[in-house]
Amino acid sequence: MEITIGNSPELIKKAQAIRYQVFMIEQQIPPELEIDGFDETSAHALVTERSTAIATARLAIKDDGSSVLARVAVVEEYRGRGIASKMVNSLMDYAKKAGVTSIKIHAHGYLQNYYEKFGFEFVQEVEIVGAHQLIEMQHQIARTNI
Repeated sequence: MEITIGNSPELIKKAQAIRYQVFMIEQQIPPELEIDGFDETSAHALVTERSTAIATARLAIKDDGSSVLARVAVVEEYRGRGIASKMVNSLMDYAKKAGVTSIKIHAHGYLQNYYEKFGFEFVQEVEIVGAHQLIEMQHQIARTNI
C-alpha cells in the first residue's frame, strides 16, 4: 500500500473516480454537492495497492492557516483494514508540515468517535446531505517552540 499526496490532474482524476463510486453511487449524494470546485487547489491523498487506486481524501489549506479535511473515501472491498486511518494521519502530518494551525471536518455523525481518536473535537451538527447528518469537528494543531 502506498500513499501519495499531491494535486496533479492524474491524481485528482483517480480521486474523483473513487469519490464518484463511494459518494454518488453508494451514498446517493447529489453530484452538485460532491463536485464543489476545490479539487484543483487542494492537496489529495491517494492510496494505491498494486497500482489500483483504493482510497482518497482531500485537504484544502486556507490563507489564514486553517484547513478543511474532506472527501475521505475508501473503496468498499478495502474497508475495515485501517486504510482511512493511515490516510488521515498522513494528511494531518502534511498539514502540520505545511504550517496549518487547525483542521476542520464535516463528517457523518456516526463517525464522531472515530475522528475523536485523531484529536478532533465536536463543534456542532451541520447540514444533512442526502440521508446523512453531518457534524462539524475541529482539531487544533499544537505549535512547538524552537
